[in-house]
Amino acid sequence: MPPRFGAVITAMVTPFAPDGSLDLDAAVALARWLVEHGSDGLVLAGTTGEGPVLTDDEKLDLFRAVAEAVTAPVLAGTGSNHTAHSAELTRRAAGCGVAGALVVCPYYNRPSQAGIEAHLRAVAEASDLPVLVYDIPVRTGRKVSHDVLVRLAQDVRQVVGVKDAAGDPAGTARLIADAPDGFEVYCGDDGLTLPLLSVGAVGVISVEAHWAGPHLAEMIASYAKGDVAHARDVNQRLIPSHRFQSGDEAPNPIPAKAMMRALGLAVGQCRLPLGPAPEGLEARAQDVYAALNRG
Repeated sequence: MPPRFGAVITAMVTPFAPDGSLDLDAAVALARWLVEHGSDGLVLAGTTGEGPVLTDDEKLDLFRAVAEAVTAPVLAGTGSNHTAHSAELTRRAAGCGVAGALVVCPYYNRPSQAGIEAHLRAVAEASDLPVLVYDIPVRTGRKVSHDVLVRLAQDVRQVVGVKDAAGDPAGTARLIADAPDGFEVYCGDDGLTLPLLSVGAVGVISVEAHWAGPHLAEMIASYAKGDVAHARDVNQRLIPSHRFQSGDEAPNPIPAKAMMRALGLAVGQCRLPLGPAPEGLEARAQDVYAALNRG
């Protein structure tokens, strides 16, 4: 069976106009372009979509506009470190035509595992939307424990999978072994897509899919049919993209927006605290893209 939301899901950047306002027309144009260039699905208002600097009204307008514009599944980034707020936003997102919600582990508060589990249960149970838990301890300061993920998968019908950015392939393998059938693991770190496919991940929620969607689809399809050597070759071609997408001087999503501008798509700059791209980043983006698609 194909993955519920597709194999290549792009964590879409959020376009802003020159004055910093949300540009819904550009968001619709970008979403359609991504679907035409290898994206099976889209995540909106996640980390790459600058969710922390969007208002709730902006998020809901974005969810509604993009879900109406594309036939691919759209996942709404509705998680935060405020349980009641996240639950209410998830409930409201369910009325916007989205296919599911991506709910991040609560950050900054540094809750216990009991608190993390209660938070994720409350948010997931706020609507009938299928929910992917987003586990990214490097950003949240907390790992969603193996036991919590397994209990959520077993007990909460809305929890259908996880975006796994924990950087622990052995732990991912154990989760896939212990979770019920139908619970889907998506890689949440482009550089680990191939390793996580090898232990049972169904696909990737990706930054580099903005410009490398067909390559990711090729790698995943090659691995699925047993052509591991070719999948490895594709992964090696993608290594410069892995390295490009984030760094100290230009954290994600600054490089992804630079790449989109280099490809002629109107996405604007990032809002503060990320701010504009450093000089020369678009030229570097052009080099990365050209090398990836050379011969």
